[in-house]
Amino acid sequence: MAHSTSVIVSTYDSPSNLEKVLWGFKKQCQPDFQLIVADDGSQHETRHMLENFKQTSGMNMEHLWHEKSGCQKSMMLNKAVQKASGDYLIFTEGDCIPRKDFVRSHNKAAKQGHFVTGGHTNLPQCVSDRVCEEAISSGNAFKLTWLLDHGYPSYAKKMRLTVKGPVAKFFNHVLRGQADWNGHNASGWKKDLLNVNGFDERMKFGGEDREMGTRLINAGVKITRARYTAVCIHLADTRNLFCQLADAINKRVQGETESGHSRFTQHGIIKS
Repeated sequence: MAHSTSVIVSTYDSPSNLEKVLWGFKKQCQPDFQLIVADDGSQHETRHMLENFKQTSGMNMEHLWHEKSGCQKSMMLNKAVQKASGDYLIFTEGDCIPRKDFVRSHNKAAKQGHFVTGGHTNLPQCVSDRVCEEAISSGNAFKLTWLLDHGYPSYAKKMRLTVKGPVAKFFNHVLRGQADWNGHNASGWKKDLLNVNGFDERMKFGGEDREMGTRLINAGVKITRARYTAVCIHLADTRNLFCQLADAINKRVQGETESGHSRFTQHGIIKS
């Protein structure tokens, strides 16, 4: 089934990492998608970088921004969902660089009545600092040999970077892993997200995306795993954004959704 695609990248005040992510989307082997940057109140440096990138890349890109008022990522994601022109929505974050087949892999995995959860490989700070436009454009940043040469630990997990083709598809099925919505690498049909009323805007940083995925599952949407085919590398982030109060709120809302088998939130796109 043919469908149009929008990619939604959430970000907050990390323009250097975000630019690396955009270089990854510029090199996608399937280039026909709308790109939306959902910006939760970054300062002017991010806006200037995005304006320059849009001019030089010629990509179909929109920058959604609002004034900073605590963590309002879920609110900005809901605005991006409404703004998206695509039937199918791919979600990631501003520190996750997509491999060149990222968009194509999500689109290949797309099935009616399903959402897709992908995988990532965490990079330490020493490697993250060495990732540049050339490494992304050439694909070296996703090659194990290059990463090891630049400080990637020899003991770290490597299979998502090494398996491809039929082997990667096989691993998607047999190495099950956690079955939920991955905010840094997930996709689904816009109509399904609207059906559960999008993201719960009470949720703060840390697991805020997973709760929406739980409602999708409660609504009968099944999971397709693409952890070894839809791959991104996760740059290190030295910021400590964890907040105990926000974590307590998120756990309470998540618990209510799970225990009540909720399919719809009153705190999403449409407010009660």
